[in-house]
Amino acid sequence: MSYLDDFFEEQSEIIERFGWAVVHVLPTEEDPADTAPFAYTVGLTGYGFPELTVAGLPPEAGHTLLNEVAGRVCDEGLRLRHGHHIRGLIDGQEVRVVAGEISETLFPGAALMRYGDGRVRLLQLAWPDPGDRFPWQSGYDAVTYPQPTIGAPLPRAGLRCRTFRGVPGPRRRRTRAAGGEGGNREP
Repeated sequence: MSYLDDFFEEQSEIIERFGWAVVHVLPTEEDPADTAPFAYTVGLTGYGFPELTVAGLPPEAGHTLLNEVAGRVCDEGLRLRHGHHIRGLIDGQEVRVVAGEISETLFPGAALMRYGDGRVRLLQLAWPDPGDRFPWQSGYDAVTYPQPTIGAPLPRAGLRCRTFRGVPGPRRRRTRAAGGEGGNREP
């Protein structure tokens, strides 16, 4: 049995037991100096969900973050979408969900091998620097906190009204006149 066969067999056992596995991709000596580590899930595609990825974190932190969010998706029914904010994962900060195309920089190879190119969708969990800025925002410290992304949320133009409050103006009701003809009368 080859290394790749062993890898996929062990990964299948983990997916069978927990519902997904986490794969870590660490830079090698042959990679450029600015290459960031990343991790991604394998198994969420089997449930019809996008796989998750996180970049620039140490392996243990990335693993914990992915497991927590994957658990919320599979066990609690959390529906993630582009631009979604998730609180409670990092002390005092929020994580943002970013949708985008699979790239060479954040390449979920094991998920693609298992499910095929046509089925795998990817969402990234982006985290802020200590100044609470994300990689797509001005002033983000990309030198100290390298974090390649697959996209960026669109800026919000304004908040939408979430509840209908009625039509402004005087209230008029259409009623039937005494003679049987319709008309508008003040109530």
